[in-house]
Amino acid sequence: MNMKKVIVSRILMLLAISLTLVSCGRSGGSNTSRATGWDINSKEGGFQYNTKFKEQETAPGLVFVEGGTFTMGRVQDDVMHDWNNTPNQQHLQSFYMDETEVTNLMYMEYLDWIKRVYPPEEENFRAIYEGVVPDTLVWRNRLGYNEVMTENYLRHPGYAEYPVVGVSWIQAVEFANWRTDRVNEMYLQKEGYLKQDSQYEATADANFNTDTYINAPTETFGGNEDILKGGKLKPQTDKEGNEINVFASRQTGVISPKYRLPTEAEWEYAALGLSEVRSYNVYRGRKKYPWDGQYTRSGKRQVRGDQLANFKQGKGDYGGIAGWSDDGADITAQVKTYAPNDYGLYDMAGNVAEWVADVYRPIVDDEFNDFNYYRGNVYTKNVLNDDGTVKVVTTDEVEYDTLPNGKLVVRVLPGEIAQQPVDDNETYLRTNFDRADNRNFRDGDRQSSRLYDDGFDEVESDESANVTRKMYNSPKHTVEYDSTGTLIRERDKSNKRTSLINDEVRVYKGGSWRDREYWLDPAQRRYFPQTMATDYIGFRCAMSRVGSKSKSKNKTKN
Repeated sequence: MNMKKVIVSRILMLLAISLTLVSCGRSGGSNTSRATGWDINSKEGGFQYNTKFKEQETAPGLVFVEGGTFTMGRVQDDVMHDWNNTPNQQHLQSFYMDETEVTNLMYMEYLDWIKRVYPPEEENFRAIYEGVVPDTLVWRNRLGYNEVMTENYLRHPGYAEYPVVGVSWIQAVEFANWRTDRVNEMYLQKEGYLKQDSQYEATADANFNTDTYINAPTETFGGNEDILKGGKLKPQTDKEGNEINVFASRQTGVISPKYRLPTEAEWEYAALGLSEVRSYNVYRGRKKYPWDGQYTRSGKRQVRGDQLANFKQGKGDYGGIAGWSDDGADITAQVKTYAPNDYGLYDMAGNVAEWVADVYRPIVDDEFNDFNYYRGNVYTKNVLNDDGTVKVVTTDEVEYDTLPNGKLVVRVLPGEIAQQPVDDNETYLRTNFDRADNRNFRDGDRQSSRLYDDGFDEVESDESANVTRKMYNSPKHTVEYDSTGTLIRERDKSNKRTSLINDEVRVYKGGSWRDREYWLDPAQRRYFPQTMATDYIGFRCAMSRVGSKSKSKNKTKN
């Protein structure tokens, strides 16, 4: 019996070894290259790569939205006759979206960081803080008393979980960039690449920026090795004794993709919800609201008659009769007041309308592109020093842009990499793009896409493209500071301007507390200058997904 057990044991051991060898022969092993057979992540140095990466971690505040095809555009009535949302079929890659709008509390955290790192009492930094503070005066009305919101809405704890408003499109983009850096800073601390609580040691000359860390890690935090090498990781050394794996790179999988504003197509797709995405109604563009059904009141027995969103129900009616049909809010409502859609997203209709990334045009050019549609690409590249290193902006090199309303916004914060438009070195003989600024690419009309002149001398010409664009000849107001620092404003008084559309107007989606039911339809679209703000437009962030389309690993393949 003992001999039989020994034989059986040896057979099983040999079988296990054989299976292991077969497995290694097929896959090359997780740390063995199938290209060269060399070891990956060897202790002696060489190629380093995260071969154990499973899938992207869901970043703070986001929920997963699996991509697919859908009908974008008008699904029901078009009482406004805008003709700007003609149905068209689009396909989107999977992405992530904030479950709620960005709240006052979230934005106050941003303001606190800016004030701490770039103290506004210092003359050189004052405009940085003033450029990110929301415009609280948007609440004022010539014939209405709204001072309580003007004074309290942004900062009072009673409004902490209400959506932030008074934020321009530009400010929303800058918030998303800041959020990217703070989240990646947290990830790098957790993985031991940065000293714990390093965010509290940030200064104007020494702070964390994701792009700077990737391209010039030794210049992050001003090169402070106590922070950069103060994590729990012990740097490895190669055969020559040089330190390796001190800094995280894209290959480690630790650094998250960027927070950003969702594209218009992403926002509309996410607003429709999951339950009917694969059904006939949504695929053909028949779904009217983020919830099921054709009405704004609930049909469920327990909450029958309750409003499903916060919107203006009629003239002089912002919430209904108190205690009966009231929707629970007169201005904005606290986030998560109403039920989410099937993706788990709150207030994709009502409460506040939301900025999206796209430049507005009356058409969506699905004939040119029907995959991840987005209008607004302006391609840039890193500015390089004479020695080939990237140019990191210092506190003495801060530059500002003057907005049409005279306000200043910082172009690039200290610690970030200076940017410049791509040039012929990147566009030469390319077929997929041929210029840096693509906001007005294929506007879709003869006047804006060909040499066209009807005597409007005021219209600007694009000499590089040999085109005179006429349809979107919006007013050109001049705002600048003279050598003495005096603000000079010159309003365009021409009577030959025919449009308010230009490359600086952005799409916003969804109805708000000020809007009637018609605007709750996710397909409806409006535009507003990217430099201005209102009391009814907020925003939420999105993030691209890398890797597999679905989070489900066990899908059956036919």
